[in-house]
Amino acid sequence: MNMPVLSGLMARKRFHSSHHLRGFSLLEMVVVMAVMGILAMMAIPSYMHQIVRRQIVDALPLADIAKKPVASAWALAQPFPPDNTAAGLPADDLVVSNYIKSVAVQDGAIQVTFGNSANGLLKGKKLSLRPAVVDDTPIVPVAWVCGYAKGPGKMTIKGENRTDIPEEYLPINCRAPITNPPP
Repeated sequence: MNMPVLSGLMARKRFHSSHHLRGFSLLEMVVVMAVMGILAMMAIPSYMHQIVRRQIVDALPLADIAKKPVASAWALAQPFPPDNTAAGLPADDLVVSNYIKSVAVQDGAIQVTFGNSANGLLKGKKLSLRPAVVDDTPIVPVAWVCGYAKGPGKMTIKGENRTDIPEEYLPINCRAPITNPPP
């Protein structure tokens, strides 16, 4: 028998079998990419909620400008100021920041309207900060109730809640309390 031909066939067979075992096939790569895409699509909504929530939290300190004069008006004379002018604040569209388009006082409640560079889910939406007080006891400091949250016990919440941001985007302290169903 011709030995060089036989050894050449064996070497070629060995090369093909070892070459076949290396790397991933195209089908395996497509499956891996599909799984990664599905996982990414599941993470995006959660990430968007975090972005919107972070923008709300970052924007809320601007409302502190209105809290002090509103609380002072209650402590001195007990009626809440009906608007920005009565509270000694500039016009609502002049109290702005990166995420806030306006801050308006309406019968003591502070209505924050989002805009400017806020996420598209927030643009034009409102978040209300309403004062909670103990009636006829102006010495008790004003507590502020954010959005759909409940007020502190024995305190009366004043002003209208005009919050129209879906609860899932709000920080926890602005959401309605979760009530446990009876057993």
